[in-house]
Amino acid sequence: MNITTIKEKYGALSLPVKASLWYTVCNVINKGLALLSTPIFTRIMTEEQYGTFSVFQSWYSILIIFTSLNVFLSGYQKGLILYKNDIRRFTSAQLGLTTTITVFAFALYILNVPFWTKVFDLPPVLMCAMFIELLLMPALELWSAQQRFDYKYKKFVALTMAMSVVSILVGVIAVVTASYKVEARVFSDVGIKAIFSGIVFVLIFITGKCFCSKEYWKYSIAFNLPLIPHYLSNYILNQSDRVMIGRMVGNSQAAYYSVAYTISTVMVLITNAINSSLTPYIYKSIASDEKGKIKKATRPLVILVAGLCVVTMAFAPEVIRVFAGKKYMDAIYVIPPVAASVFFIFLYSLFSTIEYYYQKTGFIAIATCVCAVLNLVLNYFGIKMYGYYAAGYTTLICYVCLAFFHYIFYKKALKEVGNEENMYDVKLIVSLSAIVIAIMIIMALTYSQTWIRYGLLIAIVCVSIIFKNKILEAISALRK
Repeated sequence: MNITTIKEKYGALSLPVKASLWYTVCNVINKGLALLSTPIFTRIMTEEQYGTFSVFQSWYSILIIFTSLNVFLSGYQKGLILYKNDIRRFTSAQLGLTTTITVFAFALYILNVPFWTKVFDLPPVLMCAMFIELLLMPALELWSAQQRFDYKYKKFVALTMAMSVVSILVGVIAVVTASYKVEARVFSDVGIKAIFSGIVFVLIFITGKCFCSKEYWKYSIAFNLPLIPHYLSNYILNQSDRVMIGRMVGNSQAAYYSVAYTISTVMVLITNAINSSLTPYIYKSIASDEKGKIKKATRPLVILVAGLCVVTMAFAPEVIRVFAGKKYMDAIYVIPPVAASVFFIFLYSLFSTIEYYYQKTGFIAIATCVCAVLNLVLNYFGIKMYGYYAAGYTTLICYVCLAFFHYIFYKKALKEVGNEENMYDVKLIVSLSAIVIAIMIIMALTYSQTWIRYGLLIAIVCVSIIFKNKILEAISALRK
């Protein structure tokens, strides 16, 4: 295939597909740069210093849920449809809301600094830097969400790539040259983000000319406040495994699990990028009463994600050997269930997108909270009886349950708005779910038998070639 043919095929792609492609590439490169820079920082900084920076990042991930209500996620994209004739004022009001909450939170911190220092285990100078990031980053998130909604991927890719590269370069230089390395790492990272997001922060208020709107604030609070338990529960689902393994069976086992988990969930970068462009596509299709397009567009994406998850499982031994070394080879048996989990994460995001659109956010919170509690219980007993391997399978069980719960709530949401028609190909989803789980079991049992594993891969490739026309026909739906 020559360059001209590639250009022609790329030019024939629809705008949503091009956007999805570039968001995926951008996301993978940004995360890849962050991953590649990690060994640099871990060698320059002591374990305690790097641990403090990790604590800083963890607290930021938690606090932004409260200070921003995550208004820049699905609630904002739905608002872009509801208030399509007043987008600038709507966006400006959203930023006004996050600014007000953040300033109020900072005031609470200032009133009792010693108390909060003990709670966060971070010195006041780092907390002040965190509040600057909490104040300004929602502006960049809102701008990014609007760019994704309109499929304006060029500016988005250019800005996020530039910010990522500059942040890492400045961070390395700062940490190498400074005596106070934790402060250097935090201030360099926050400083670069503050410059980029600060410019967007000012522009949003200048163009929107609206800090407070009773209607827009009421909409955002009603939409996002019930989702706070969901966001926190998601954090538990993603982070509790490693914490519990470390405390129950030791940090070395936690390290094995972390390596396997990180490799398996690299797929999440791709699924997140797909969702970023797919969500506005779904919203616009529903708003224009073209729901039939959703089923055609999502079929090839479900197949793609399932295939990538299978590939991750299939090459687990080789990937572990290359990225972590022989001493981590025992971790290969965690990859199959965690890789399968990624498929079900993608499925639940499909169903929850419809719940978000129809503002049934209470359903979302219930599903995630139940699965978070289930994850903690299963981990406690599973890890105690079977060691860290169990955490991979408890993760899979919880995400299967989460996908199932969201399917039930998705159907309930459709019924409440008088729509009984499935927007997704449920038969395909169920079939692929069974196939992914079956291959997961086979892979876990055949890692010691390389010829069986490769034989299965060859069989999958042969089937793909035989049914090539049908697969291409499904993929072509995205071009219409």
